[in-house]
Amino acid sequence: MELILNQDVKGLGKKGEKVKASDGYARNFLLPKGLAVEVNAQTLTELKNREASNQHKIDVDIANANDIKKMLEGKTVNVKAKAGSAGRLFGSVTSKDVAEAIKKQYSIEIDRRKLTVEDIKQFGSYPAEIKLYNGISCKITVMVGE
Repeated sequence: MELILNQDVKGLGKKGEKVKASDGYARNFLLPKGLAVEVNAQTLTELKNREASNQHKIDVDIANANDIKKMLEGKTVNVKAKAGSAGRLFGSVTSKDVAEAIKKQYSIEIDRRKLTVEDIKQFGSYPAEIKLYNGISCKITVMVGE
């Protein structure tokens, strides 16, 4: 019997896959528990629409990541920090501070967890990388000043 899985089933397949299972396993376990639905024209159409929707979402995310990359690639982000004598900062400049500075200066919201910045404890210029999407990243410069 051909089925489309509603949930991951160990030893059979992942959610949304079209699989073959024995009639008894399907009728006595998978269908009553709602783990799968039988394949027919309607369920096949729903499966194709779901896959198309997921692909469209991925395409939109990639396009947005490329747009942000074009806007930020090679730019300099200025971060202000308080410091003591000899130019050493009180604390350090974190990825959260850099993300807030990007939002203020360029009106682009970046998740701080996607920012890779080395430990900044003095004034100066530091390289940073933003991972926007799988395989899409851009490099910026973080300028720390008073």
